[in-house]
Amino acid sequence: MPGEPTIAPFPVAPSPTVIPQRKHVDAAHLDLDARAMDTATREPAAQTPQIPQTAEPAETLAAVELAEKPVFALHRGGKMEIASTVPLRDRADLSLAYTPGVAEVCTAIAAKPELAREYTWKSHTVAVVTDGTAVLGLGNIGPLAALPVMEGKAVLFKQFGGIDAVPICLDCTDTDELVETIVRLAPGFGGINLEDISAPRCFEIERRLRERLDIPVFHDDQHGTAIVLLAALRNAATVTGRTLGELRAVISGAGAAGVAIAKILVEAGIGDVAVADSRGIVHSGRTDLTPIKRELAELTNKAGLSGSLAEALAGADAFIGVSAGTVPESAVATMAPDCIIAAMANPDPEIHPDVARKYAAVVATGRSDFPNQVNNVLAFPGVFAGALAAGAREITEEMKLAAADALAGVVADELSPECVIPSPFDPRVAPAVAMAVAAAAAV
Repeated sequence: MPGEPTIAPFPVAPSPTVIPQRKHVDAAHLDLDARAMDTATREPAAQTPQIPQTAEPAETLAAVELAEKPVFALHRGGKMEIASTVPLRDRADLSLAYTPGVAEVCTAIAAKPELAREYTWKSHTVAVVTDGTAVLGLGNIGPLAALPVMEGKAVLFKQFGGIDAVPICLDCTDTDELVETIVRLAPGFGGINLEDISAPRCFEIERRLRERLDIPVFHDDQHGTAIVLLAALRNAATVTGRTLGELRAVISGAGAAGVAIAKILVEAGIGDVAVADSRGIVHSGRTDLTPIKRELAELTNKAGLSGSLAEALAGADAFIGVSAGTVPESAVATMAPDCIIAAMANPDPEIHPDVARKYAAVVATGRSDFPNQVNNVLAFPGVFAGALAAGAREITEEMKLAAADALAGVVADELSPECVIPSPFDPRVAPAVAMAVAAAAAV
């Protein structure tokens, strides 16, 4: 119908052009948490670079040890490259792709900026931006050390959503500088994916960018996690014979993911949700709350709980873990019958699955070696694909809720305690999420 966004097919394992002199690794054969990798795609040992003869024996040994590790072999030379989409065979091709022909396209865009979506990569390209201050579980390791993660994120965008993505690691941590830098980079991209920026700065950075830019801005550590968790929790409630509105949940962690999860659960109509930080339950009576946590206190904890996380778990229907630390088994044992546990800390969940299964009807983690992995790759490729296809200027709460509903629906006919969320390799995921997001954007 006129006006409806068109979503191109999203192959789970697209076939990129293989450049003979470069290694090619099919990401569909990789374990997403990089702990177990398929050896069939590794380069042979004979291709390991020679260590300079001037190196000290200990340095030589260390370099050889790194080179022999599968994860270093896979990363050698980086995980991505840029390839041309047009032929450059002769002078005629060159005159169209570059001067003088390209000047006509530039002039047209200068007169009518919206043409950039059609005649450049803007409609299908995202910047993956970090300052390296909160990288995975490694913390503040800086922008250079964050580059392998950003490359990985870019590869996932392409592999699972058909979206081109460019890793950008910024050597600044000041909020004003970050915002200004990203604003100045934005014209070359169709969207901004913020990644691994520490809280609470990440909240202000995202807010200010959304106010200033006319393209989607999405902090995946917040909203990607929240979308996938909501989908899993909705299905887990169904498996246990309840609705989301009948659940009382407790979230361990009031950082980027915890705050976003709490907000989306409230938007989705959860019965009640309380959030605990390192000092206990977030409630309006506390005098030590940051502005973000004061807002959280107003939105959550209708029961007026105070005290510790362990106290809040008594009788709770769901535990959601996005923090470090361990929850005592004695506290888990006080949760409601047929409870739901999503302990997502990686690599060590707040509640180990072996313990969780003693008390919970459904258990989810952030790890790929247990069922029900809450993995952001289930959300962000489809979210951006849908938003870009619809020409959306922002990613709204309605679009996030639509993404969660679509994700939950992918396995609606296959639900079991071991299956409340699809596999990242399920080919239905990205198209379903993208269609739902695009439809919500068009409303």
